[in-house]
Amino acid sequence: MIRIWRARPWLTSAFLMACAVTLFFAVRIVVQAVYWQTHREVPVEPWMTVGYVARSWGVDPRALDAAAGLPLPEAKGHPQPLREIARDRGVPVDAVIAEVERAVAALRAGEPGE
Repeated sequence: MIRIWRARPWLTSAFLMACAVTLFFAVRIVVQAVYWQTHREVPVEPWMTVGYVARSWGVDPRALDAAAGLPLPEAKGHPQPLREIARDRGVPVDAVIAEVERAVAALRAGEPGE
C-alpha cells in the first residue's frame, strides 16, 4: 500500500475518498432501512408531520394532505407537525389526529379522499 501511495498519491487519495463516500452512503441506507422497518404503522402522535405519518402507514403524503384537509408543507415553507396544524386551526390536536387516522384508513382501503 505504501508503494502504491508513493507512486500515485493523488490516485490513491481519490480511491480512498471514493471508498469512504461509498461506505458513508451504504451505512446511511442500512440505518434508514432498519429504522423504517421497525417504525411501520406507528400510532399517530402530535409531534409527527404528515410526511412521517404517510411514510409510516404506507400512503402518499399529498393524498393524505388532501384526504384529511391538511395544509401542504409549502404553506409555511416547512413540514408542520400535527400539533402546529391544530394550533393554527384553533382545535384540539386530538381532532386533527382523528382526521388523519380516518384519512389513512380511507386511503389504505382504496377509497377516494373526501
